[in-house]
Amino acid sequence: MNISILTVGKLKEKYLKLGIDEYLKRLSAYAKVESIEVADEKAPEILSELEMMQVKQKEGERILAKISQDTYVIALAINGKMQSSEELANTLDKLATYGKSKIAFIIGGSLGLSEEVLKRSNEQLSFSKMTFPHQLMKLILVEQIYRAYRINRGEPYHK
Repeated sequence: MNISILTVGKLKEKYLKLGIDEYLKRLSAYAKVESIEVADEKAPEILSELEMMQVKQKEGERILAKISQDTYVIALAINGKMQSSEELANTLDKLATYGKSKIAFIIGGSLGLSEEVLKRSNEQLSFSKMTFPHQLMKLILVEQIYRAYRINRGEPYHK
């Protein structure tokens, strides 16, 4: 399986990079996983609704340019469906079973994802009703993908 994790913005925090790199290394035993960062749109701190939409649209265009037509897209969105770790594992297992060998998880920037990206997604996933920094969300996502593979293989992993 080929998994892409697309994120808006460059990861700067060393402690997050170390954690993500560790889980990517662990995941390499199960799947080909690539991390793709697209540039975030520079914008002032305070934005109007129109300006927010324009920023998300530009970031969305960059995201969509990295996704092929045959990729199954899972967008992380606060209003998405919540799943347990076991349910995520089941989702990934079903996708593999039904020939979906390319999967992209998308994490938007600080303003979220554009409507175009949400429309392109095959499903939307939420980890919580809480808001997390998108850099931290990447670490959480990579850990949960790793956990899903361990679950699907019946391998031990802390609960």
